[in-house]
Amino acid sequence: MTLIPQFGGLIWTVAAFILALSVIVAIHEYGHYIVGRWSGIHADVFSIGFGPVLFARTDKRGTRWQIAALPFGGYVKFAGDADAASGKDDAAMAEVEHDPVRLRATMHGAPLWARTATVAAGPVFNFALSILIFAAVLLTSGVARDPLTVGEMRPLPVEAVGLQSGDEILGINGIDMPSTEDRDAYRAFIEALPFEPVLTYDVLRDGRTVTVDGPYMLPPLVNSLTPQSAAMRAGMAQGDVISAINGTPIYAFDELKNAVEGGEGATLDLTVWRAGETLEMSMTPKRVDEPQNDGGFATQWRIGIAGGLAFEPATQRPGIFEAVSGGVSQTWRIINGSLSGLGHMITGAISTCNLSGPIGIAQTSGAMASQGAESFIWFIAVLSTAVGLLNLFPVPALDGGHLVFYAYEAVAGKPPSDKALRVLMTFGLATVLTLMLFALGNDLFCP
Repeated sequence: MTLIPQFGGLIWTVAAFILALSVIVAIHEYGHYIVGRWSGIHADVFSIGFGPVLFARTDKRGTRWQIAALPFGGYVKFAGDADAASGKDDAAMAEVEHDPVRLRATMHGAPLWARTATVAAGPVFNFALSILIFAAVLLTSGVARDPLTVGEMRPLPVEAVGLQSGDEILGINGIDMPSTEDRDAYRAFIEALPFEPVLTYDVLRDGRTVTVDGPYMLPPLVNSLTPQSAAMRAGMAQGDVISAINGTPIYAFDELKNAVEGGEGATLDLTVWRAGETLEMSMTPKRVDEPQNDGGFATQWRIGIAGGLAFEPATQRPGIFEAVSGGVSQTWRIINGSLSGLGHMITGAISTCNLSGPIGIAQTSGAMASQGAESFIWFIAVLSTAVGLLNLFPVPALDGGHLVFYAYEAVAGKPPSDKALRVLMTFGLATVLTLMLFALGNDLFCP
């Protein structure tokens, strides 16, 4: 299901960005709020957005819930806070310093464990949201059955296809099919197949082995598009099949991959099959820094498409534990990749243009929404992990900075002085603003 008519519409792109960010901010701030409440800290204001208030109501606990006009963040203002960054309100704290009950209900008068739990809860809730979304997607879409089984054939410009739904693939062109869980053997199996439009499949059908014709297993099919890529800008769509490059017919996704990587950035003229129609497209690959399994990065030429099998594989529903484990693994991969990428940018190993700002994130939001609900929800999970990780950086004004202050308090037996806190918070805000401006500059000036 497509959520927006097309990528590129400004209104739809902004709407997708606001929706994604609002969900993530709401979960983050609710983590602060609910753990603070459980810890005995009173929340004065729970706000989605900044600036003029559009809607507000006060609940029975005295917390004001509001939506503000600038939907680019949010905050929880606890009792005793002077501002959204949880700076101390000296006047408010002076009023309650002789009242133990009221003092205990403030952020700055609560025990260290309560403050630590409340601050840490925001990023933790972001990670929890990501894990739940990834797990839910796995439960909804299922995982491919092993042995690999045909679910539904995809539309392809290939005739004489004898594969049917329910066929269990035993081998192709006389080569036995390995388990898809053995990634090395599976990749070697694919690489051994000839680049031909029709291959011979041995399949188990209704309890007996039959031999039928079928398309190349991994055709040059567009299964998904990378936002802001050459393919997306050229108007390519999911389900397209590249049938020729610079006039030369191709039948395998690896042929497309080899042509892109070996072209050193040269413009490619592609013949594209789309639901029976033939289109001509030209696109210029761009250099992309890609994370590797060893934690490093490799720079490759890419046009921004991912391929898929010639058929939708039959799936089975994973168990709850398997789905949650998959969600945790996916969240950790994002965290690990983000930290590795940041480290490589700092050392100059990869370009700082890999850091996107609000414009780039908004464009990605719109692009993912244009590819369907599942892609957009998946993007929300990815962005939620990134927001949680960013907030844990040890920068004053971020959650991580507050946790550093609390760690100092735990070791020294007292918090940093108010003067030191004011200086550090000013430095932290300057750092955050500088980073935001740098990322915005990347959006505007990076190729």
